[in-house]
Amino acid sequence: MRKKIAAGNWKMNKTYDDAMGLATTIGNAKVPEDVTVILGVPYIYLKEINEITKENRGVYVSAQNVHQEESGAYTGEISAPMLKSIGIPYVIIGHSERREYNCETPEVLKKKVRIALDNNLDVIFCCGESLEVRKKNEHEIYVKNQIEKSIAGLSSEDMKKLTIAYEPIWAIGTGETATPAQAQAMHKAIRDYLKELFGEKIADETAILYGGSVKPSNAVEIFGQVDVDGGLVGGASMDPDSFLKIIHSF
Repeated sequence: MRKKIAAGNWKMNKTYDDAMGLATTIGNAKVPEDVTVILGVPYIYLKEINEITKENRGVYVSAQNVHQEESGAYTGEISAPMLKSIGIPYVIIGHSERREYNCETPEVLKKKVRIALDNNLDVIFCCGESLEVRKKNEHEIYVKNQIEKSIAGLSSEDMKKLTIAYEPIWAIGTGETATPAQAQAMHKAIRDYLKELFGEKIADETAILYGGSVKPSNAVEIFGQVDVDGGLVGGASMDPDSFLKIIHSF
């Protein structure tokens, strides 16, 4: 059975007091036993929020990014060994904003995935298309290409530590949301492609999350789709009431 995952991506938000308050509320909440909750928090809060949440067996912390090298003269960057050294279990790699604003190529993302896995970090690998690609009806081939270039060479053991987050870029922070049918169609296409790459067992066991404007009003229907295993949630994850409703939407 695949994991049910409610992951929040706080992006570059929350002052210290607000971040600690939100993490404490989620960390102290009763989480359904079959749901994994992941908080993607800014770097400077990682260690402290990890301490807050580690007593709740269903709540975990994720970095929002990692550098592709072990160490070196990369001012302002954070390495996988650094994350490992403070006990961070997850890292988000390949978010559309990182691809666009930081020019992260599939080749760079492939290195990031590899070094994260080598340091025993679980990876949430993001993929997804723009509105332009969607309008051309090229979204399936576009996303398959993202997957092929960055994770196709992983082993079956590697894939046990990888979750895919499908994020239609046109539905991030816009208030637009793919219909449940659109989400299911794309998630099925991704799972079918994973079968081609890794076989049916790995494809059936890999969690695929929807990452486009999930909120309490649509989470139940989206999460109810057969190939949707949860969400990578942006804005709604930064409001405790909204995020807790999403956590209980499965």
